Amino acid sequence: MTAFRLSAIALALALVACADEQPEPGAGGRTRAAAVDWWIYRGDRSLTGVASGSLSDTPELAWTFKTEGAVTSSAAIVGETVYIGSVDGKLYALDLITGEQRWAYETEDAVESPPLVLDGKVYFGSNDCYVYCVDATSGQLCWKFETYEKVIGSANFVKADDGKTHLIVGSHDANVYCLDAATGKKIWAYETMNYVNGTPSISNNRVVFGGCDAILHVVDVRTGKVVSEVELGAECYVPGSVVHVDGKVYVGHYGNAFACIDLKNEKNDWAYLNNEHPFFSSPAVGEDRIVVGCRDRSLHCIGRKDGKVIWTFPTRRKIDGSPVICGDKVVFGSGDGRVYMVRLDDGEEVWQYELGRAIISSPAISDGMIVIGSNDKNVYAFRARP
Repeated sequence: MTAFRLSAIALALALVACADEQPEPGAGGRTRAAAVDWWIYRGDRSLTGVASGSLSDTPELAWTFKTEGAVTSSAAIVGETVYIGSVDGKLYALDLITGEQRWAYETEDAVESPPLVLDGKVYFGSNDCYVYCVDATSGQLCWKFETYEKVIGSANFVKADDGKTHLIVGSHDANVYCLDAATGKKIWAYETMNYVNGTPSISNNRVVFGGCDAILHVVDVRTGKVVSEVELGAECYVPGSVVHVDGKVYVGHYGNAFACIDLKNEKNDWAYLNNEHPFFSSPAVGEDRIVVGCRDRSLHCIGRKDGKVIWTFPTRRKIDGSPVICGDKVVFGSGDGRVYMVRLDDGEEVWQYELGRAIISSPAISDGMIVIGSNDKNVYAFRARP
């Protein structure tokens, strides 16, 4: 009984205009419109998974970049720089146009965490139990904060009443931390009963996330105090990130369901059930429909209002990576080693590209370019054909 995700370009723009939502920032390198940059995991602070612009029906491979480990992290794109982690323990900064390395910062363990790029800094976690802040231009360390377990989710952020930027990030030590973005100093910590895998969603001064304790947590972003806890059911662990939009939370879990939860009454508006397979993927939430991957090897498109299936698209292996909606298309990777593009309207395939190894990374989309990692140790970039 759980799962969620939602949005559309119009909705994403509306969120930016909301009183408590700060402008979606860029950072590092040259500045482009924030609507073009993919500066945060899933594209915005609500984690809707919606990109601006449009995509070619027949993109071509622009470049590949070889790391020394599987690339399960997802990229951030700001200006003409791609930031992405690798299981080889490094965070890389790459030229968006050529794929050439600009710098690399090495940690003590795998970097599965998607980076957040904000105000000239890059924030990311590592399996070495630290949250890092490095300079976006040089890759020099600014600070690091130690947790007690690995950090595989991305950081999110909020502007405090005093104008300071606060990071919100979860850890496998069962805590969600609020850190001063400038210094790395802990402001508060919210303790749960098990691992926090995903990225916290932030909207309306609320931090919303799930974890391996099978509870949907709603926390006041200013104080770190609990607002509500929604029990999802026995073994309904949340492996990914949730989406919080307009008082609704969209969440998938190991209880073989994807749900829309109304935070006012703390109950399901609807639940989309799969009898045998969990939803590991985080959803992309469009204006009237939600797209989410499942371990049944299919991508599912669900009506946002009623939770009814609109279409499904089968692949050859489980889908643990998260899809992105861009205009009238959906882009995602599958465990079968292929990057797919399908039509949002009817789920018909538009394009696919075979990488050969499983894809857990989620696509980042900026200005018509698609960047995604693969378990074959490479980062791939695709662009429109000339």
